[in-house]
Amino acid sequence: MTTWNHFPQFAFFGLTLWTISMLASLFFKKQKKVVLLEQLLAFAGLTVFVVFMALLWINLERPPLRTLGETRLWYALFLPPVGLLSEYRWKLRWMRVYTLAMAALFVVLNLLSPETHDKTLAPALQSYWFVPHVIVYIVGYAFLGASAMMGFHGLILNFRKKPVFEIISSANTIATLGFVFINCGLLFGAFWAKEAWGHYWSWDPKETWAFLTWLTYLIYLHVTLRTKTTARTALLALTLAFGVLLICWFGVNYLPTANQSVHTYRT
Repeated sequence: MTTWNHFPQFAFFGLTLWTISMLASLFFKKQKKVVLLEQLLAFAGLTVFVVFMALLWINLERPPLRTLGETRLWYALFLPPVGLLSEYRWKLRWMRVYTLAMAALFVVLNLLSPETHDKTLAPALQSYWFVPHVIVYIVGYAFLGASAMMGFHGLILNFRKKPVFEIISSANTIATLGFVFINCGLLFGAFWAKEAWGHYWSWDPKETWAFLTWLTYLIYLHVTLRTKTTARTALLALTLAFGVLLICWFGVNYLPTANQSVHTYRT
């Protein structure tokens, strides 16, 4: 039976494939056969982690979505497809490198911070809203993380006085997709809260930061799509917005109000 004790072996194999893909992108010229090989390596590494997650789900007899470490691994699963999608749609080879690097970082964090994973789920988590709520949020976070990477790359190009219009346009498309998913996450969470606690919203610290994240991206998309802003302002705002998201996801656990929240991750 596959458990978290087997994760280092899977991680080593998957990270090796991703590293080769990234190094090939950095050191080889953009040729059709080379790019295809890089993509296949990225997909193969992703498959390794998908297999591990499926086997873990079977062993735990529950969705592996309860702890922070488990959600980190899901994030590492969803980032590479966003990078591959960006490469296919906009020919952004560097986006695959960025998303693989961030996914690898989250895998390494799990290796450095092992958690206790058991089969039990709190009564509130034993709901049909649990899986869709968490999954759509992590998919949304993956899109928004990718848009932040585009923003960061765009800032570098902007400081070098290079054109960034296409990057901003691509980043806005990715951010819009992420915003759609976190909208769904908010709705699913409200329905879940109504079922579990009898009310749709309680201004729990996690809920408050989820609302702030949603509001931050709403303002960003409204301002950049409806008004004229400088390229640097738009790219900087997109990058900083991801910081609000990270506070919502990770930072709430370390706030003084964390012990008042039923949403903070437990190991």
